[in-house]
Amino acid sequence: MTDVTAGIDRERAVATIERMLDRASDPLPVPLREIWVAGDIVVGLDPVPRVDIYLTKDLLFKDSPEREAEFEERHGVAGVGKSVRAEWAEEHPDRLRADDSGYVDPAACLVAHLLPDTDDLPIRVTVSNTGFERAVPKRLGKFDDGDDTLPLDPRAALLWADEGDGGTVSASALEKLRDNEFVFATLEQALAMVDDDADTEAAADAIETFDTDGRTIESDVV
Repeated sequence: MTDVTAGIDRERAVATIERMLDRASDPLPVPLREIWVAGDIVVGLDPVPRVDIYLTKDLLFKDSPEREAEFEERHGVAGVGKSVRAEWAEEHPDRLRADDSGYVDPAACLVAHLLPDTDDLPIRVTVSNTGFERAVPKRLGKFDDGDDTLPLDPRAALLWADEGDGGTVSASALEKLRDNEFVFATLEQALAMVDDDADTEAAADAIETFDTDGRTIESDVV
């Protein structure tokens, strides 16, 4: 079970999320569609053992591929202008992140911009091209089939969405988060609502016992 005596002070956790929302409408490395928070923070725990965040992004299809060589020479990172925006990288070279092969990591760049200075906090960030509501049953199904995919906690709130307007914070959802007014079933019950044939006890245990030692970024395509 999650150690409810450990984690982040709730006020600090909510403040971290609010700062993330403030940055969501900045020029970003890749297009962002949705920000969800889930699990411990929406069910009202204090302290919050782990903050679960789900970011839905879009692929970057057209930017400045002709600038890739320039950034690779200057920063040793390939793919800028193709997989992340060159203008963003020009402005924030300190937030450029690459994978082990030296190619730019769009998910890590996005998290570096939205959640700077949080490396030591127990935060699980999942970045995907798939919306949260579709990803929850997909990941639960994979887990139930024996895949090493970690399920998502379905108890969640949509705090920010871009519907072609540059992005808007859900004032009502944010107020509920601040005031601790969300009401949810237990984790196992919530998972059963997603798929009552799944091994919800095992899935709940996997979610609750996931290592919370520092920030974790999952880049996922479901």
